[in-house]
Amino acid sequence: MAIHPQAGQKAAPRDLTNIPRLMSDYFTIRPDMSLPECQVSFGTSGHRGVSSKGSFNEMHILAISQAVAEYRKKEHIGGPLYIGMDSHALSEAAFISALEVLCANDVQVVVQTGFSYTPTPVVSHAILRHNRGMKADNPQRADGIIITPSHNPPMYGGFKYNPPTGGPAGTDATKWIQARANEILCNDCKDIRRISLNIARTHENLHPEDYIDPYVADLRNIIDMDAIANSGIHLGVNPLGGSTLDFWDRIGEMYRLNLTNTQPFIDASFGFMTLDHDGKIRMDCSSPYAMASLIDMKSEFDLAFANDPDGDRHGIVTRSGLMNPNHYLAVMIEYLYTTRKAWPADMKVGKTLVSSALIDRVCAGIGREVYEVPVGFKWFVDGLFSGLLGFGGEESAGASFLRFNGEVWSTDKDGIIPCMLAAEMTAKTGLDPAARHEAHVQKYGLPAYGRIETAADARVRKILGALSADRIHITELAGEKIDSILTHAPGNGAPIGGLKICTQNGWFAVRPSGTEDIYKIYAESFKGEAHLKKIQEQAVDIVNEATKP
Repeated sequence: MAIHPQAGQKAAPRDLTNIPRLMSDYFTIRPDMSLPECQVSFGTSGHRGVSSKGSFNEMHILAISQAVAEYRKKEHIGGPLYIGMDSHALSEAAFISALEVLCANDVQVVVQTGFSYTPTPVVSHAILRHNRGMKADNPQRADGIIITPSHNPPMYGGFKYNPPTGGPAGTDATKWIQARANEILCNDCKDIRRISLNIARTHENLHPEDYIDPYVADLRNIIDMDAIANSGIHLGVNPLGGSTLDFWDRIGEMYRLNLTNTQPFIDASFGFMTLDHDGKIRMDCSSPYAMASLIDMKSEFDLAFANDPDGDRHGIVTRSGLMNPNHYLAVMIEYLYTTRKAWPADMKVGKTLVSSALIDRVCAGIGREVYEVPVGFKWFVDGLFSGLLGFGGEESAGASFLRFNGEVWSTDKDGIIPCMLAAEMTAKTGLDPAARHEAHVQKYGLPAYGRIETAADARVRKILGALSADRIHITELAGEKIDSILTHAPGNGAPIGGLKICTQNGWFAVRPSGTEDIYKIYAESFKGEAHLKKIQEQAVDIVNEATKP
């Protein structure tokens, strides 16, 4: 992957998005529904797009919101709908559009007091708090919407729906909402019920509530907050101009932590960011380039961390630098499953099939079974909700886990609790997460991990999404005997939408993107960078052979 010459440097004025034009495009551009890129498309993280490209405009959000209102009625969901948004400029506009439609459809909508920002995990937490003890068919169940494109650049907008289980909606729900929204759009939005914002602001269906204190006060039931406070360790946090800002300030106040917020303001252009690997502004808290400003401050703190704009991802900075997300997932797993004594001994560990095999080795070391699923946090929802899983994590720095007593906390990614867990383990053991990872390296080996992205048209993506094991005619991968060829995830048996080949010391997985014209090859080796390169080269050859005309 080529690195842009300005990667890691502070954004210049020429790098900033023209916010007034972006907002104007949202309200004035009508999407061309004959173009696939202008249609509503729910990928692994909801619908995303850019208003100037006709892929995230007012008509999209009106149609999606109407579809959600109709889906709730179809599924007999009559409780409150908790809605949150992040600090992307388009999130503000989409938030307004959604309220106008939801209130008109007699949906009881709960918003943060003052129409402020609300992280993804806080919406999940609120849904589960309301639904606790309810049966699956209770008509008073709550659900939620989060308006966010996650860590994507400032010109993006995004919309996610979370059903009563609290986490990302499954395929059945998203396909229905997507199809209905596109039907509404193709019918020139004639089926949309809508009231004006002025009416919506004081409407009887709109309910302002404080999301902050209930979530922050509940943290003591999942993190040893007293241990962190009593240790006096100096913590640094960078919300990256996102929705967790007010939450971090309240966490510091409520628990009297020695915590410094290094980025205590919102800027919709995200002009304070350092450029990512490709020279774009991207609020990716797992990227050393996007996180350069906090990394530069690492010596000022015992431990520092960051979240992306909607607060569903974490970045951990120790005195030795930014941790690799895969490495920290393994650290969290070992610490949690050896310290949470109320968790059942048969509780499994959730990982996606493209996460590091270091997790498998750590789990074997502590006697826990791995539950491997396809890419997408939605595959962890039922396991976290039922207690089958104590932890679910993705290689892209997203994770959630259970409370001390083994009950569900959130069924969506929560970027705040992994940060606080890093503080807990540092405070209670004297070892920060990086030191714990070094112990893993000594015991289990050091993995070399990489990801390749390659342009791919619809034909190639369709072939890769339907690959079968009988298309593979090799017995070795980079000089090692192939142990398994997977097209379905070992944990839940769900289709991968691609292929994964494993050996004793390495593996690769290939899968087409659900939102971009690319495919991705993930690969890992425990025999070093040279062996990783051989795996990647052979993986490319396999893909080329499988997709040739």
